[in-house]
Amino acid sequence: MTVRSDEQVPRHDQEAPEDVRVRRVELAISLVLRIGVTTSIAITAAGLALMFVHHPAYGHLSGSFSYHRLTSTSTPFPHTFSQLGAALDAGEGRGLVVVGILVLILTPVLRVAVSVISFLYERDRAMSLVTLFVLAALVGSFFLGGVLS
Repeated sequence: MTVRSDEQVPRHDQEAPEDVRVRRVELAISLVLRIGVTTSIAITAAGLALMFVHHPAYGHLSGSFSYHRLTSTSTPFPHTFSQLGAALDAGEGRGLVVVGILVLILTPVLRVAVSVISFLYERDRAMSLVTLFVLAALVGSFFLGGVLS
């Protein structure tokens, strides 16, 4: 088989430029998800540890302490950003637990934002617009749900 000089034969040890871009995007998205989940777990675990330090009764499985009271909707966990700030200022573990859960909730949103940037990097206008619409819907749902208002 004869190869003309103007043709390039792809080598097995080299990837095409498009494949390299796609791989970089996949790695970036994977990194965002791994860091987000790991950070969330670490913050939540620190908050739980702090709760057990401040409330040793939580560690006893028997006695007068009621776990139903701890898990009820009337439990004084922060429900607003001002309450969250006050809980964090007071060094309360429940504030850290809420921050850990917020980080976990925001991780997929950040993943979609990274996807928008990555599709722009890949010069894929159609997917950039679709992903931007998904990001707008996610952020809009926070406002409609009253989380950010």
